[in-house]
Amino acid sequence: MTTPLSGIDSWARHLSEKDPPVLRHTAHAIAAAQERIDRINVREIADIVLHDPMMTARVLRFSAAHRGRRQLQDLSTVEHAVMMLGVEPFFHHFSRFDVIEEHLKSQALLGLLQVIRRAQRASHYALEWATWRCDLNSEEVAIAALLHDLGEMLVWCHAPEQALQIQALQKADPSMRSADAQAKVLGFPMHELQTMVCRTWELPELLLTLMDDDASDKPRVKNVKLAVDLARHTAHGWDDPALPDDFAAIATLMNIDEETLHVRLGLKKPGEDAQGEEC
Repeated sequence: MTTPLSGIDSWARHLSEKDPPVLRHTAHAIAAAQERIDRINVREIADIVLHDPMMTARVLRFSAAHRGRRQLQDLSTVEHAVMMLGVEPFFHHFSRFDVIEEHLKSQALLGLLQVIRRAQRASHYALEWATWRCDLNSEEVAIAALLHDLGEMLVWCHAPEQALQIQALQKADPSMRSADAQAKVLGFPMHELQTMVCRTWELPELLLTLMDDDASDKPRVKNVKLAVDLARHTAHGWDDPALPDDFAAIATLMNIDEETLHVRLGLKKPGEDAQGEEC
């Protein structure tokens, strides 16, 4: 999009009326799964969907738009959404896609793939920690982490020029907060745009709450936020100055010591001391 839109309402309309493109891997995996439609189960389909934040958003958006009148609760997990839809209808409705790798080129493609990779890692962390904490529905927490930066992904998809401008501002001034760079280019922070798009798509209110950093006093929201923070701070290695604070907060959330956390994160082997020597 070369001509910038005016105001957050225009941006929200522009992004919400489009179906997000999906990863090429997702399109191929769904096509392969359809070839064994008589043998595949709902969990296998959900696993394919949950690898891709854009596909996850598409499924939840479709589920919300086609919710039956007798359905009293939002479907906040992909597995439940696919189960309610049915295997054959799923493949009927999700058989043709715009593919990210064909939709974007060069630096814009790289920028989006970096955000998606970060989201995948955040979702992995969130699921592992929620499971450790005996969360009653850990998939909800994992999905919230996967979609936490959905607005940023949509801007990369549909307004790559603006996304590249935001990226350039932060590269020029690494101390600049993401929200400040976004506001300078777009006129508003990305999370406000994301909330408007998610509400237009009628995504489950529970997921919007879990993605709300301002509610991080709640353990499940904190689980999501810390997973997103860790994925962001380790995107280019494990030497970010914010990591000590991350480790302390995660260890508190999980009720373990930091040494155990380092082992769980694969930073140390069991029995190693801080210098990496065997005890």
